[in-house]
Amino acid sequence: MNSNLATLVGQLVCDEATGRIGVLKAVDDEWIDPAAPSYWRRTQSLAFIRPERGGREWTTCPEQVRQA
Repeated sequence: MNSNLATLVGQLVCDEATGRIGVLKAVDDEWIDPAAPSYWRRTQSLAFIRPERGGREWTTCPEQVRQA
């Protein structure tokens, strides 16, 4: 995990890809989509963010995450 992002887990962050603000829940540098067909699976790095007041969590590239 990016050491800078590790310090932001649990804090408000901005997803610069969408402009949305939420709480950073986790960063996984070796995430594999379990719903993808086996021939299409690949390891990727994802940041998991949820809206501050609840709602559906979303993912983004960790490079797009900044402290709000």
